[in-house]
Amino acid sequence: MRKWRPDERRIVVRGLFGRMAIAVEPALLAALFAFFTVALLRLAYDGDENHAGLQLLAPIFGVGAVAFAIYALWLLKQPLRALRETREPIFIVDGYVRTRGRDDFSERGFNGYVAVLLDDRRVACEWPTVGSGELALSETAALLEFSEYGGIHAIDGQKTGVLPEDFPNIGIGGNKPPRRSPANR
Repeated sequence: MRKWRPDERRIVVRGLFGRMAIAVEPALLAALFAFFTVALLRLAYDGDENHAGLQLLAPIFGVGAVAFAIYALWLLKQPLRALRETREPIFIVDGYVRTRGRDDFSERGFNGYVAVLLDDRRVACEWPTVGSGELALSETAALLEFSEYGGIHAIDGQKTGVLPEDFPNIGIGGNKPPRRSPANR
């Protein structure tokens, strides 16, 4: 086992900040709708006849405030979990990497599984994979680095891309396709 290096943790933090930038909008809308709810209730009960019935509109904005707040928290759920997982170790195993196709218990949208096997071929951890086509059953000896939440970080010292080399500030431009080197064209 080893601890996460600061540069690895920094990539996860940058991803969290990117998701926080996205969650700002629904959080602000939740605050605005909550303000409207309180303002409508205060106006409805201020004694002015012209404001009678405004209390009927307040629940609409209240439900909107709750919905936007839940959405903002939902956007932050996975990045916060990923950051928490950086306190867990990264495991290093001299064993095997195994791929296999779907089974009867596979969820829709997954095309198989990849697993880290110990030297005695017991499963250390297994993750579903997303892609086109079925994965073939294969088992290859390898030196693996993995985390339970993140998956396989490196196989025989080669990074898998689970944790990118670098992540742009707040993720802007992070979803561009990888550049092809002149040798691969």
